[in-house]
Amino acid sequence: MKNRLSYRLQNISFSQTIAMSSKARELKNKGHDVINLSLGEPDFYPPNFVLSAAKKAIDEGYHYYTPVSGYLELKKVICEKFHRDNHLKYNPYQIVVSTGAKQAIMNVLLSLLNRDDEVIIPAPYWVSYLQMVKICESNPVIIPTVMKNNFKINPEQLEKAITSKTKLFIFSTPCNPTGSVYSYDELKNLAEVFKKYPEIMILSDEIYEHICYSEKHTSIAIFPNIYHQVITVNGLSKAFSMTGWRIGYIGAPKWIAESCDKIQGQMTSCANSIAQIAAITALSSHPSKIEYMIKEFKKRRNLVLDMIKEIDGFQFYQPNGAFYIFPKVSNFFGQKLHGKMIKNSDEFSEFLLEQSKVATVSGSAFGNNECLRISYASSEEKIIEAFTRIKKILN
Repeated sequence: MKNRLSYRLQNISFSQTIAMSSKARELKNKGHDVINLSLGEPDFYPPNFVLSAAKKAIDEGYHYYTPVSGYLELKKVICEKFHRDNHLKYNPYQIVVSTGAKQAIMNVLLSLLNRDDEVIIPAPYWVSYLQMVKICESNPVIIPTVMKNNFKINPEQLEKAITSKTKLFIFSTPCNPTGSVYSYDELKNLAEVFKKYPEIMILSDEIYEHICYSEKHTSIAIFPNIYHQVITVNGLSKAFSMTGWRIGYIGAPKWIAESCDKIQGQMTSCANSIAQIAAITALSSHPSKIEYMIKEFKKRRNLVLDMIKEIDGFQFYQPNGAFYIFPKVSNFFGQKLHGKMIKNSDEFSEFLLEQSKVATVSGSAFGNNECLRISYASSEEKIIEAFTRIKKILN
């Protein structure tokens, strides 16, 4: 039956984060006490003021189709948010609201990419970037990074990767999976390269913008010389803990926004109407309203850093954003642990799930086979228990 499937489908993989979470769920359903640190899903409820807005929207009858690109009132609020938080000027016609940031990114890629176009992606990268590019029949060009540079690229690496076929550059800051945050100066230096290539578009995934611990978040679109090359992607899943509400959005040049509107109109039409009304309240609120979650994530990060120091063989650096740590685990490759020979990060992640009942995600899913992504979006209690188990099984 496989040969009846489209070559596009045969050319991509299942999401490894979702696959690992499914394995953890299966073990849990069989009665195992599994701690799932594989998904990037905050364990908080959305803020009460957002919940109240959604309930009010239901009572007031927001049950019908909205404009494909989103309610005008929401798009105006997104423009205000961009100005307040990112010092970016967008107009409502440059905004498209989608069913999560994931659809927003896919809309952009389908708008821009043709067969054999090249897309530059720094690694480690979010798992779906690579597969989305493949769906578009384009070619990913991966720039590897190293831990000693906080997994960030430099202008020389970027310039070297650019060819006559380069159409797009995709990155995230703060980064999933590494927690790296590009500074203002680092982005300015990259922007100096991009301004020499005005035909190259830049997709800046800023879904974790509010989850920063030391380095302040900067949007790359802030640099005037490349503003018209940048598509800024964001959403409400992470900072507002609204993962299931599926609201993402872009700020982009008008021609990109119109293209995304066209594609979305044929694929899903509008995002959820009730969630859009709740998003108006969420994004109208000052970021200080969600500071309690950010403080808790920082506390959990520090807890993870303290606990991982006690595990022999892990190498790591301090993440400055998001809610992941991305330790190097290649010291365990070639070793036999509890009778199982470990060859790579896939096998190491499987080993931790089998032996300690802790779900993580192999670094290979993110373009770095030496590492492992561990989410600390769970409670302190679960984090302590998970790292206690890992320490026990490895030391």
